[in-house]
Amino acid sequence: MHGSDLSRRAVLAGSAAAAALAGLSSLQGRAQAAESAHGAATAASPYNWRNVFIGGTGFVTGVVFHPAARGLAYARTDMGGAYRWDDSAARWVPLLDWLSQDDQNLLGVESLAIDPAKPDRLYLALGTYAQSWAGNGAFLRSDDRGATWTRTNLSVKLGSNEDGRGTGERLLVDPRNSDTLWLGTRHDGLLKSTDRGNTWAAAPGFPPKPNASGQGVTVLVAAERTLYAGWGDGDGTSSATTLYSTADGTKWVPVAGQPAGPAAKMPMRAAYDSRAKELYVTYADAPGPNGQSNGSVHKLAVTTGTWTDVTPVKPGGTDGFGYGGAAVDAQRSGTVVVTTNNRWSSGDTLFRTTDGGRTWTSLEDSATIDVSETPYLKWGKAAPTFGWWIQMAAIDPFDSQHIVYGTGATLYGTRDLKKWAPQIRGLEETSVLFLISPPTGQAHLLSGSRDIGTLYHDKLTASPAGGLATNPIFGTATGIAQAANKPSYVVRTGMGDNGNGAYSNDGGQTWTPFKSQPAIAKEAPGPIATTADGTVLVWSFIHWDGTKHPTQRSTDNGATWSEISSFPAGATPVADPADPKVLYAFDTATGKLLASTDKGLTFAARATGLPSGDGGYQLAVAPGRSGDLWLSTKGNGLFRSTDGGKSFTKITSCQASYTLGFGAAADGSSFLSVYQVATVGGVTGVYRSDDAAKTWLRINDDQHQWAWIGQAITGDPRVHGQVYLATNGRGVQFGQPA
Repeated sequence: MHGSDLSRRAVLAGSAAAAALAGLSSLQGRAQAAESAHGAATAASPYNWRNVFIGGTGFVTGVVFHPAARGLAYARTDMGGAYRWDDSAARWVPLLDWLSQDDQNLLGVESLAIDPAKPDRLYLALGTYAQSWAGNGAFLRSDDRGATWTRTNLSVKLGSNEDGRGTGERLLVDPRNSDTLWLGTRHDGLLKSTDRGNTWAAAPGFPPKPNASGQGVTVLVAAERTLYAGWGDGDGTSSATTLYSTADGTKWVPVAGQPAGPAAKMPMRAAYDSRAKELYVTYADAPGPNGQSNGSVHKLAVTTGTWTDVTPVKPGGTDGFGYGGAAVDAQRSGTVVVTTNNRWSSGDTLFRTTDGGRTWTSLEDSATIDVSETPYLKWGKAAPTFGWWIQMAAIDPFDSQHIVYGTGATLYGTRDLKKWAPQIRGLEETSVLFLISPPTGQAHLLSGSRDIGTLYHDKLTASPAGGLATNPIFGTATGIAQAANKPSYVVRTGMGDNGNGAYSNDGGQTWTPFKSQPAIAKEAPGPIATTADGTVLVWSFIHWDGTKHPTQRSTDNGATWSEISSFPAGATPVADPADPKVLYAFDTATGKLLASTDKGLTFAARATGLPSGDGGYQLAVAPGRSGDLWLSTKGNGLFRSTDGGKSFTKITSCQASYTLGFGAAADGSSFLSVYQVATVGGVTGVYRSDDAAKTWLRINDDQHQWAWIGQAITGDPRVHGQVYLATNGRGVQFGQPA
């Protein structure tokens, strides 16, 4: 169990991030591409990048305040990286945007740790999935608060986006020697490093046996010089051991008298009250964030070994839930906050005690929540809820009334224990699937994402005022399309409880559900297209497990549907932007391009012999040009057809193409600007071409890679050089020429 130090220095632009925020109000500027037959010219800083502001939208799984540096805090997310709080700017600064596409599994943060005595030191354990198909985890250490990093590749897998991601922290700096670190893993036991994470080995004397399907070490905490490790693979019986301790770092023993049984099956979090010498531990009967129905809170007087049950409300009957977050007030002995989780009957809350757990107050009972900065948090209702998936809470050690807690969608904070609002600026975790930049109208962008469906971005610098699209609400968008010659008409599809398709006649501001839908739409809504005039809809159906179903067509705005037998099942329909009679589809199974000239009634094969197989294909058509098709393929590069798909020519200027889109043409250019996430000259990045793909300019840099970015990209049809990029965990990135 050890890794090799690659001494890989990755510079996060603390200064570059600040520079990227400057000058973004200007929509002017040009970045010039150099002539190159096979590569791209890379300027020192050709583009400024920032997030399109949405505000969170993902699971904030941990926040750690530094006990010795006022205003210093770090946040981790399940799949969207780590952040440092910039107190002067009141916003979060992303720390992992430099991760490349090759390291996409590392954007999830399993755990973070600070050195209490050395504020500049920060440690991260990275790894989004622990499945067989995922890569191993990695460990990062920084001596400058995350501005630069040294990386060690691990020989084990971590799982920040799997069950149990709200437990922790699983990473700990040893209070007896700050060069010694401990890392709890899910399936490989407890690891120890004596050289600040340069090398790792199995911790000696740790008795539990690793389990290939369990949770392993769920939490590590120090109480004075004694270390405690929570074990998540107990069976919930009265004899189960779930908490171990060590006084010397070599011999771990079960903690005497510890609680057991279903309500204490799995330690979730732990927090130490150094004034009272008491360790608080929250428990649940499952790792969460879903599936918990029982739990408890106990405290251990570490000097006497006495345990006390201080559970605020005992779960039971129809009110089943677990306990999650735990935080102590560094200034006030006996003041503690714990969180409930998966309490759907009466809603999750934070319980607070000021007398060591003898009495508790629910902070939700007196809370007012202001989400005016992130309206999507209303979820289509009149008012927001206190939140769900609350598995973490943290108390500012310099301000007892400054508390934050993470939910499945945001991070809430308060300064007076009553008024709460998202403390989320700068933290964007959306997994974005679709982008449209309309040619006219107020909005420069429409997006479709996981978890929050479709958004109408009336401003790029503020969360959409209308919140997420309603009527109906989709948890995850599966398609969005705009009628090229009637941009006020937009259709969308997705996973919803009250319908799976809707249309808009005002550019995506308001929606009307389809009057009917095929039965398969409930479980397998897929992508959708609308003809250039908006008179015909073509809806594809593909289940989340990959099962493909026959495609359907509507000529009455979704009131009735009929099957298209000649359309390749599961393919993405694409409408010609100029000819309303023409639609296209690329059959990835056979490598055929099919086209319809009768508004989707029938499809016939045109070009054959194109790349085929699973994944990594996107068919796009150049706006305003009939039959100008572009096929991006991950494994075979880029292909173009100018005859409606009858024939394709391979574009040799790039080796791989992950996603492609178009934007306004450069001054003097006869063709639109082309944008793609691609490999050019052996370098994977974001590229723009102003000469129809003869040459490419790389417009991102090594500090702005965002891990996985192969989902969607589009230029702005009204502003040359302005581009929108979908990421899997870092929201929508918005780029402008510097």
